[in-house]
Parts: sequence; structure tokens; C-alpha cells
Amino acid sequence: MEHTAPTPRTSLAALDVLVATDTHGSISAAARSLGISQPSASSTLRRLERSLGLEIVARSTRGSHLTEEGRAVAVWARTVLDASDALERAAAALREGPAHRVRVAASMTIAEHLVPRWLARLTAAEDRGRPEVELIVRNSQDVMDLVLSGAADLGFVEGSTVRRGLRSRTVQRDSLAVVVGRQHPWARRRGHSVSVDELLAARLVVRESGSGTRDILERALARAGSRLPDHLPSLGSTAALVASVRISDSVTVLSELAVADDVERGTLVRLDVPELDLSRRLRMVWRDGTEMTAPVRTIAALVSART
Repeated sequence: MEHTAPTPRTSLAALDVLVATDTHGSISAAARSLGISQPSASSTLRRLERSLGLEIVARSTRGSHLTEEGRAVAVWARTVLDASDALERAAAALREGPAHRVRVAASMTIAEHLVPRWLARLTAAEDRGRPEVELIVRNSQDVMDLVLSGAADLGFVEGSTVRRGLRSRTVQRDSLAVVVGRQHPWARRRGHSVSVDELLAARLVVRESGSGTRDILERALARAGSRLPDHLPSLGSTAALVASVRISDSVTVLSELAVADDVERGTLVRLDVPELDLSRRLRMVWRDGTEMTAPVRTIAALVSART
């Protein structure tokens, strides 16, 4: 049984020339729009005519224009070129992963006070290929665990150290603030200053072990030759700590970001502890030895550019 050789497929480049000729009204204008010479465009259209077995260009001493058959083929050619473009876009999407989803893990303070700003700027971007973000909120140690295990593509942490196996970049400077409610006796103290000993003897409530905020506080106390008391009350939520201090005689230590609004309104009063350096860096972390995908690079660039 004989097999007929398949007919060669029409060149997409030839269809580009045909569509450009139909769009711009002449072969010379089409050539200029495509950045090729007019003889090259004319030669391409002649080959297309031979391939299709149709006269698609009417040529005369006064110029050339598409025939009725040529205009009909141009309509079909646009459909073919649109399908080709769709194929290229789909292939690019597959290379970058399904739905451009980026799993971001962030510590609680960063998730509450910085991530919303970043997501708003991402949403406002006019890039149709912008990634979708799945946000996971944990304390800093858990965030690093998630990134190391591959359960998160990118992490944001508050602690003073970064785990082995991670790379990091500082995205913002921050400081912890010692605060009390406005009904606390210290709120009326001149200079709003307390000593480390006074702080540790007070009704202190802090974040749980593993949080970046607690890590910074413990390290600052160690440098001052002190440590947190044993069996200290702790809460896993910044909001819960703020609420507790507002309505009691407790003292807490939280990020400036978390208490700024309350301090400005006067519902919390910030205290100075001259012996403690409570400054810190907020970091972006990702797994060492892995290359960021394009969607992850988009998030990292947005965060690094402006916080």
C-alpha cells in the first residue's frame, strides 16, 4: 500500500507577511512593519502562492494588492497566528509552574503589617502574568522549617539568626518596643524610662518560644547580663498581647510596627530601656542551592525594591 507524502505545512513567517500586507495595505508597508526588505516580503508571498496554489497578490505597474482570495486567506491566517501565540503563552506558563502560584511563609508581625502592602502593590501591577500568592502565617522558626522542607517557596522572618541551608536578604530594619497601657503607673513616669531589673520584675507577658520577637528580646537581655524569668506567661498572637496590656498592669515587648497605631492614639505608652538594644532586621529567606522561579523572583524583587 502506497503512502502519500504529507503536504508541507505553510510557514508561519509567510502568514505573518500576508497578515501584515492586509493590515497595512501594501507589501512595502508590511515589510517596514516586520523589519524586512520589500524584495524579501515579495519573495515570501510568491512562495506562499505556490504553496497554496492560489493567486493571493494582484500585481501591476501601479502596485500590488491582495486579491479576494488573498484577503480570505489573511482572515484564516490570523486565526492560525493567534493559535500559535496561545501555544507559546501556554508553554511559558508550564515552564513557570501551574498558575504561577507562590507559597509565601511569613512571621506574624510581617504577615500582619508588611505583607498586605506588598500584596496590594502586586495586585496593582498591570502584569497579567503576576503570580498568585498563598500566604502561610507561622512564627519565625516554623517559617524557616517550611522553606527548608520546600513547603514554602519564600519566607520572611524576624529573628537574629538564619538557619543553615537558607540564604537571606534584609528587607527592612525594625526595633522592638516595651509598652504598657495608659493606666499603668509607668505611663505617668517622667521620661518613660525603666531599668532591665524593673522590666523583669514587672508583670511581663511575651511571645512564645520560636518567635522572632522573643528571640531578639532574649538575646538583648543576654548581652545585658540578664535573662527572662522561668514560667513567664506567653501568648502566640501579637493582637492578644496588645489587648492584654491595654486592660491590665502587664508589660510586653513587641515590634514597633505592631504597636505604632496604639502608641499614636495613646492607648499604649512606649518605655525606654537604655540598657537594651532591641533593634533588628527583617529578612527574606529562601533555600540555598535552589534557583528562584520567575514568579518567586517577581515577589522578591517587589519586596526588595520598596518596603
